[in-house]
Amino acid sequence: MLLLRSILFNALFYANMIALMIVGLPTLFMARSAVFKLARIWARSSLWLLDKTCGLGVEFRGVERLPPAPYIIAPKHQSTWETFALTLVFEDFSYILKRELTFIPVFGWYLWKADQIAINRSKGKTALAQAATRAQQIFSDGRLLFIFPEGTRRPAGAPAKYKFGVAHLYETCAVPCVPVALNSGLFWARRSWIRRPGTIVVEVLDPIAPGLEKQAFFELLQERLETASDRLIAEAVARNPSLASIVQSNRNS
Repeated sequence: MLLLRSILFNALFYANMIALMIVGLPTLFMARSAVFKLARIWARSSLWLLDKTCGLGVEFRGVERLPPAPYIIAPKHQSTWETFALTLVFEDFSYILKRELTFIPVFGWYLWKADQIAINRSKGKTALAQAATRAQQIFSDGRLLFIFPEGTRRPAGAPAKYKFGVAHLYETCAVPCVPVALNSGLFWARRSWIRRPGTIVVEVLDPIAPGLEKQAFFELLQERLETASDRLIAEAVARNPSLASIVQSNRNS
């Protein structure tokens, strides 16, 4: 039953995405806000499909902690899920994402119209400098910047592998950083078609004010994100003990 529900959801998820991209083509000729409205329709409809087909819901916590814009959003990254679901929490923003995503037909056009930051990750320091320059422009417009501190998806409970880019942006741009903990990888794991029932919890943590030394910030961000995400994972396992084997396997990976 779990497999059948997951297959049904994935078919509906991608069909819904393709339909919205086609119907939404006129937004490419409108203001950027029109693309963000379309993205939120995608997010809401996808979460509705998840709930109805797989019994997977979501709970957002700590949204009241969000400071005034501009600021950096630094979420834990365990799943594709947060790349669309978090658009319901945050307003006008840019993602730092790999350039290859902009090459995807039609989907890449929306990324371009939404003014996302596409970088060539193979360029190393050059890419980081490019991202910092674009980030400063975004912050000067009073917008937000998404960056996943680990750079890529990591399994829920797996050892952390943070990259220093977020610390460079924090120091260079001198804006607050908002850590966002979650446990999405327990239910929507990377490289898997299985969607497990339960509740994904997203928790906005206390903002880290600008002004810390780069290394101190980097360590504080990692400590807050890992502690809170581990707590959310433990909370999910307490509700559904069968998830414990997934966490243990990820910790040993």
